Amino acid sequence: MAKISYYTEEGLNRLKAELNELKTKGRSAIAHQIAEARDKGDLSENAEYDAAKDAQGLHELKISKLEEVVANARILDESTIDASQVSVLSKVKIKNIKSGAEMLYTLVSEEEADLKAGRISVGSPIGKGLLGKRVGDKATITVPAGVLEFEVVDIAR
Repeated sequence: MAKISYYTEEGLNRLKAELNELKTKGRSAIAHQIAEARDKGDLSENAEYDAAKDAQGLHELKISKLEEVVANARILDESTIDASQVSVLSKVKIKNIKSGAEMLYTLVSEEEADLKAGRISVGSPIGKGLLGKRVGDKATITVPAGVLEFEVVDIAR
């Protein structure tokens, strides 16, 4: 069964643009590589041709996977998000209990995650640990570096 993922409208449009790019320019570039390799002679001993055909197969696989993601994508209406608890597209301010450092993150789908922009995946350890929490709740989260304790300071849309 296909996995349904939730995206912002911007994130879904970016995926669709990437898919379109792969289908048009990407396929055209690979077809050009295959044609060039074919022109070099005997195909039975032509490593360049084999490499181009392999690249074509990988490219088509990438297109297929992206088509599946787009087909199972749903746009999440930000106006319907319950701001009383952490969920997808919530902007959550958390405080590290040990260090006192505060961080602001927006929880997004895996494909839209960008730590530098403060967008973390709901599938990440911190994202999973924060889902469903309310302001004032504490979350003990196991990350690769060890165990961290956070307090949810604020939740916004």
